[in-house]
Amino acid sequence: MAEENKRNEELEKDVPEVEVDSQTAEDVVETTAEVKATSTDEETVETTAEVEATSTVEKTVETKVEENPLAELEAKNDALEDQVLRLQAEIANMKRTNAKDRQDLAKYRSQKLATSMLEVVDNLERALQSEANSDDAKALKKGVEMVLSQLQNAFESENIKVIDPMGEKFDPNFHQAVSVMEAEEGQDSDVVINVLQKGYLLHERVIRPAMVIVSQ
Repeated sequence: MAEENKRNEELEKDVPEVEVDSQTAEDVVETTAEVKATSTDEETVETTAEVEATSTVEKTVETKVEENPLAELEAKNDALEDQVLRLQAEIANMKRTNAKDRQDLAKYRSQKLATSMLEVVDNLERALQSEANSDDAKALKKGVEMVLSQLQNAFESENIKVIDPMGEKFDPNFHQAVSVMEAEEGQDSDVVINVLQKGYLLHERVIRPAMVIVSQ
């Protein structure tokens, strides 16, 4: 037992005593404080950066929100301008159409009357084909010629022209074939060889096609 106590005393003597200098302790405390302060500053900087970033995003969003109404108004304005241009074009087209209709109305105003008078002209021309043997018949025929001449002058003043295609090439735009006949020797086909009834034009419009017989 005495030997064991002796060994313990020797071991305690071998262990060096560590003296803590007061200055060292203060340095440790200050270092710890600086570390904490630095950490706090870094956290503050990070927090400030986050706040600034959030503020920037909010400002950007607000700016976009403020710009959207202007863009919407500009889009509406563009749509209205396009609509106005379309309406102006439609009005211009309507004016041109109305002007053309008025011109056609004035140009062809006599078509209905002329069409109704064509049969009168046909009858007068047939009457003139008959022979007048007596003086009374000759006088009557002379009167018919005068009436027919007056009607023809009236037609001419209204730009009504006769379609008399005897010997011409058949044209379905101006002629109406009621019959066909074999072409004679040396005669071309699709040629008008007989006019049964004259046709008439009012300006460039056909008011009655000529009724014809065509060779084939």
